Order: sequence, then C-alpha cells, then structure tokens
Amino acid sequence: MSDYAAMNGIYAKYFSPPFPARTAIGVAALPLGACIEIDLVVKA
Repeated sequence: MSDYAAMNGIYAKYFSPPFPARTAIGVAALPLGACIEIDLVVKA
C-alpha cells in the first residue's frame, strides 16, 4: 500500500477517464515476494 500513489500515477498514464474499475487489497505479504497482484475481468 505504500506504493499506491505511484500505482495511481502509472494507471492514469495508461488509461483515461472514465477509468476502468479496479480492486485494491492491502495485505502483509504476497506469495513468492511479489510486489503486486493483478485482478481483472475481460469482456469478450
């Protein structure tokens, strides 16, 4: 969560308003030392 502001900046760089929905979950640690976990839904 300490990188949330930086993530918002990157998100805004690649997407434009209205921004796609997203999920943010704060955890103590991710498996295998990962920095982020990404969740998505795709409309085909």
